[in-house]
Amino acid sequence: MTLRIRVNPVACEAHGLCAEVLPEWIELDEWGYPILDGEELPRQLVAHARRAAKACPTLAIVLSGE
Repeated sequence: MTLRIRVNPVACEAHGLCAEVLPEWIELDEWGYPILDGEELPRQLVAHARRAAKACPTLAIVLSGE
């Protein structure tokens, strides 16, 4: 399974909850928007990535490859 995490830039409002749930993978820029590199998620972070997507109040975090 190849799982990647993406951000819908139109929906994102820079709440930063995704980085709180998944700090190993998501950094925030100076305005609070997530920075992602598009790489495949390591297997050990998949559950955390799903929680980060569910925690987003605007549903801007999208998991692809499921």
